[in-house]
Amino acid sequence: MISWIDIVASVLGLTCVFLAGRNSKYNFWVGYLYTAALFVMFYDKGLFASLLLQPVSLAINILGHYRWTHPREGEESASDSSALKVSMLSWPERGLAVLSVLVVAFLWGWLLDRLFPADPHPYLDSCVTVLILLAQLLSSMKKWDCWIAWLVVNAAQIALHVSIGNIFMPIVCSLYLINGLWSLRTWIGLYRKNS
Repeated sequence: MISWIDIVASVLGLTCVFLAGRNSKYNFWVGYLYTAALFVMFYDKGLFASLLLQPVSLAINILGHYRWTHPREGEESASDSSALKVSMLSWPERGLAVLSVLVVAFLWGWLLDRLFPADPHPYLDSCVTVLILLAQLLSSMKKWDCWIAWLVVNAAQIALHVSIGNIFMPIVCSLYLINGLWSLRTWIGLYRKNS
């Protein structure tokens, strides 16, 4: 059954990622509302790892809002000196990110399984949660790699929502997936302009 909070969260989420993919700093204002809506939605669905993510997500959103609008010297966009430019992780940084996700997701899943045995998929829930944190952190630093992480998140979320019987959210996650592909292409163009 689709609830009002599913619809509100979906509209806010789609708007937020659409704006982020278009390099708009206004995505953060929508992101604040989206975080609140997700907190309510995850509480209602019993997805506790995702619920516990929301305060951290809010903190990353605040950090990203500041970083996108206050670049350090040498980080300014070529088209707007008051905006952070798009950059990329190095290969060693990418390897560290993947290893960190695997270790933290396993540990969080183990803990979640013991604290909240009602969670239907603690390890998948935890993996999605940790991937979201990574994608948000990379996005807050305006790293092109965030879109790779978002694509993995969206695919995993489709599997998670299908497994718990959500009908509406897999459709929304598919739209996120399409936006992620578009944004991956858009941000590589922005990266090349600043290289």
